[in-house]
Amino acid sequence: MANKVNLKIDGKDVTVAEGTNLIDAAETVGIHIPNLCYMKGMKGIGACRLCVVEAEGGKAPLIACNTKVKEGMSISTTTEKVQEIRKFVIDLILSMHPLDCMTCTKAGVCNLQQYSYDFGIKESSFTRKKFGYATDEANPFVKRDPEYCVLCSRCIRVCKGQGTDVLEFTGRGVGAKVVTAMDRPLQESGCTFCGSCIDACPVNAILEADRWRKGREWEYEKTDTVCLACGNACSITVSTKDGMAAKVVAGAPEGSVERYICAIGRFGFDSNYSDMRVKTPLKRVGGELTETTWEDAIALAAKNIKDAGADAAFVTSGSILNEDAVLLKKLASDVVKTKNIDSTVSLYSDEEAMMGGTADLDAADLFIIAGTAPDQWKRVLPALDAVVRKKMNNDGAKLIVINSGEPRIASAASALLKGDEVKMLMELGQALIAKGAKAPKEMVSALAAVNPSDEAMSAADLFLASKKPVILASPSLFKAAANLSLLKGEAVAVPLEANAKGVVAVGLTSSGKKFQDILSSPTKAIYAVGEVPVSKRPETGFLVVQASHMTGLAAQADVVLPATSALESEGSIIDYLGRIKKVTRVCEPSGDARQNGDIFIAVAEAMGAVLKPVKDSDVKKAAKVKAKIAFHPFKKDIGHDVDAEVFIGDTTGTIVQGSRLLWLKQVETASVTA
Repeated sequence: MANKVNLKIDGKDVTVAEGTNLIDAAETVGIHIPNLCYMKGMKGIGACRLCVVEAEGGKAPLIACNTKVKEGMSISTTTEKVQEIRKFVIDLILSMHPLDCMTCTKAGVCNLQQYSYDFGIKESSFTRKKFGYATDEANPFVKRDPEYCVLCSRCIRVCKGQGTDVLEFTGRGVGAKVVTAMDRPLQESGCTFCGSCIDACPVNAILEADRWRKGREWEYEKTDTVCLACGNACSITVSTKDGMAAKVVAGAPEGSVERYICAIGRFGFDSNYSDMRVKTPLKRVGGELTETTWEDAIALAAKNIKDAGADAAFVTSGSILNEDAVLLKKLASDVVKTKNIDSTVSLYSDEEAMMGGTADLDAADLFIIAGTAPDQWKRVLPALDAVVRKKMNNDGAKLIVINSGEPRIASAASALLKGDEVKMLMELGQALIAKGAKAPKEMVSALAAVNPSDEAMSAADLFLASKKPVILASPSLFKAAANLSLLKGEAVAVPLEANAKGVVAVGLTSSGKKFQDILSSPTKAIYAVGEVPVSKRPETGFLVVQASHMTGLAAQADVVLPATSALESEGSIIDYLGRIKKVTRVCEPSGDARQNGDIFIAVAEAMGAVLKPVKDSDVKKAAKVKAKIAFHPFKKDIGHDVDAEVFIGDTTGTIVQGSRLLWLKQVETASVTA
């Protein structure tokens, strides 16, 4: 634990960790020190000079963003001298900045506008300067207008920090300009269009390309929710106007290493309004899908699924919400009474891998990426790629890559163990034991015959030198990777879908046919939910597809039930780090679309059964739990009592403490209190 430092800021007592800068220290007691260039979580560079403060007994003002706290300091943030300096800086910047605040898209969230207001500056007292720089707006995502740039370098630093490294300064002084290599437009620069620069820019120099006259900032309703596009399940904040999404920004806390979203998460909300949306129920008549009523579609689907009975099968994506998954499980097992229900999670993971632990990415000082290839450019788990690169570039974390190939992120690694991933993990484990790491005797015995390579021995040195290593493994490698966490650190499996862990947690796993078997063998009726990766109609007598968009499978269905999209749904998920995240409805449903769970309830009712709605607060119930923990093959059972919560409808094996999911070998529940 870091040492604590005591000081005073504007007369207020402040106690913060050693190494904290003055801007962050002041924020802890509600004092804002003006700045344009500082970004929480990154080293201050003192570029804008707005954050000057005075220290008692000091000879000159201090730059708050790169001055660390010292015991006994007494800081003043609004002295006459400090305010004079800040006003001068704002005045100077305005002499080189367009003054079109009345029509500027960033009005209301522009830091420069706010500080100008605070100092009462309507017009610069300096001679106006205009550089005549061209605007980069040839791509459909990000618009860059250098005329508005205040040279804070925030966009450059965030781009470098996450490893995309597209932006840089050219020139010096007031004539400097943010450019790409050879000043090419963004689409020719290697840009991933994640838009991190948009979130970082304090003015109107970088923004979404289509924002012009799509609503002012004060007209938006801002809602926190989760992107369900991939296994990263990133936190996002959605701005809506008149019930429709207008923009999306990263939603993780400022300064968190997880503050990132990819182009799909930021700009993909347009799919809500695409021509591919299914807005009304459809049924097949004479070989063509035609519009019908909800009552007719539900009745038709319910009859055929009920008639199929135990020979009916249900398949779903791993991105449906926990609450919907609970209802789907009950519809299949309790109402239709079939054991054939499975999710796409089984295509790439077994149940045990999804019971992997949790980790604190912000605290990690070493990452081991095993068998997976996160890639911002290919948009494969892009946020994970960005997180690892940010920790390396900003905090000095190390990286070990274990892969049979050579993924792009391997070029940034301190060590690459190339070869069969299980063999490489075993070599690393034996190398650690050879270097003195304490391991369970069963593990020592199992690895005794392994001869580690020189690369494995070098990687072991990195592992032993770390304090908080995090092992990020593909689900197929989790069992092998988790053994390393017996020595030190945490291991997690990284799935491909946003709620893979939640789907498994609520017990949506098959005791009958698995996903692949359902699709490859004759079945009387199939009920498919979400965007399952199937393009050819399975061999089935009747096919129901419940989806938000007209997928290839939906186009071949007998009945299509329109479901709400992620931004139109309400509930919760469990992300790959085991955290329960709330998914909030931010947009009005398109057409007659309904949430998955509501459709399941209606189908059950048409079959003469009753399913009660499930709310996110009902997914788990408070209880006194007696549990036995056995995460890994070499760990002994540990029996103890805990105060926690149990997922309803769950097989024994999962409890919740706080916001995190814990996976247990055995759970005996008593005295349920809610």
